[in-house]
Amino acid sequence: MLSGRQVKQPATLRALVYSARFRGIVYQVAVVAGVLALGWYLVHNTLANLAARGIATGFGFMGQEAGFDIGEGLIAYSAADTYLRALVVGVLNTLKVAVLGIALASLLGLVVGIARLSRNWLVARLATFYVETVRNVPLLLQLFVWYGIVTALPGPRQALDLGLGVFISNRGLKVPVPEWHDSYWLAMLLLAAAFIGLFVLRRWAINRLYRTGRPFPWLSVGLAGLVVLPWLGFLVTGTPLVWSIPELKGFNFQGGADLSPEFAALLAGLTVYTASFIAEIVRSGILAVPHGQTEAALSLGLSRAKTLRLVVLPQALRVIVPPLTSQYLNLLKNSSLAVAIGYPDLVSVANTAINQTGQAVEGVALTMAVFLVISLALSLLMNWYNAKVALVSR
Repeated sequence: MLSGRQVKQPATLRALVYSARFRGIVYQVAVVAGVLALGWYLVHNTLANLAARGIATGFGFMGQEAGFDIGEGLIAYSAADTYLRALVVGVLNTLKVAVLGIALASLLGLVVGIARLSRNWLVARLATFYVETVRNVPLLLQLFVWYGIVTALPGPRQALDLGLGVFISNRGLKVPVPEWHDSYWLAMLLLAAAFIGLFVLRRWAINRLYRTGRPFPWLSVGLAGLVVLPWLGFLVTGTPLVWSIPELKGFNFQGGADLSPEFAALLAGLTVYTASFIAEIVRSGILAVPHGQTEAALSLGLSRAKTLRLVVLPQALRVIVPPLTSQYLNLLKNSSLAVAIGYPDLVSVANTAINQTGQAVEGVALTMAVFLVISLALSLLMNWYNAKVALVSR
């Protein structure tokens, strides 16, 4: 005769086998093990093939002399520097065009998205034409068009004078810039303090508005601080603000700062292309706000501009921000097309390093890792902002 304990064991084992939770754990463990095994096989096979062909592996080449020049960069660089510094220059160039592109595309997309909802027939149709045309033309083709437009401008001797020391030619855009002096650090610290003060003042003004119902002109006061505090820094140090003005000398301009044709074409292409998608996101976000909100604001005496700025857009942000994050990430990744028009971004510099060293696996891995880190950082920032503007259930 079987005991009760002996009878329960098969029943418990059968229940465990047929448990959905247990099967799910087993399947997940099996999938992870399969992925790890496949990864080990690919890595082992790649290393074996490279060793059989006498190709060195590893990242030791990063400390070797690069031996090639980079046309532009945010930090000093020469051909005698290492591959590591060359890649850093490429990363900074990618970040430069991505940050400026995101800012300009957001501004242009906001304007076009609002224009699509305009009651003016011509403005709405022009905005629609822009969106429908730009979104359906490949970005690479647009970059070629922009590059052709920039390089078709007259040469430096016949450069277009835009006034205030600004010149535009087929060598790019030349603008005046202040010459750096060591004593400017005080002004820069005061400028940073003014930005922090603007943020604190905004928080205080919002809390004051909630407590008392009385608004405070924090924006005008903060902007005045951004101007006055750095100016006080210049007065205290007694250092005059000296400008470097572009001047035509020989076959090109000397002095000032320049915007290269490649950078200008890439920035214009990314901005115009991404803004067409952002415009649709803005339009859908505005339409998602109930029309009763607009009617209520107008009935209180607000103008349509203030209704849009104070009532509609703050509520539309909850719909706009999530898909906007995807467009920002797309702009970042689309910047890799810079290699087609000669702008020295990360992909272009990495390709040059790969061609010279033969370290294709390492070069591609570094490029992927950099884009992954930047994309994750951008996603975290946008997710934080999305949480700030999201509705909180109480």
